[in-house]
Amino acid sequence: MQPTYRPSKIARARKCGFRARSKTRGGRKVLANRRRVGRKRLA
Repeated sequence: MQPTYRPSKIARARKCGFRARSKTRGGRKVLANRRRVGRKRLA
């Protein structure tokens, strides 16, 4: 069996980074909601 979680900073940034979020409509909604809540880190 292989480990189920193999962290990679690049893969993570591409999937759930700020620019990835900004590209899709749903992602922009996520950012807006996090801004509204007052998150220190948006993505």
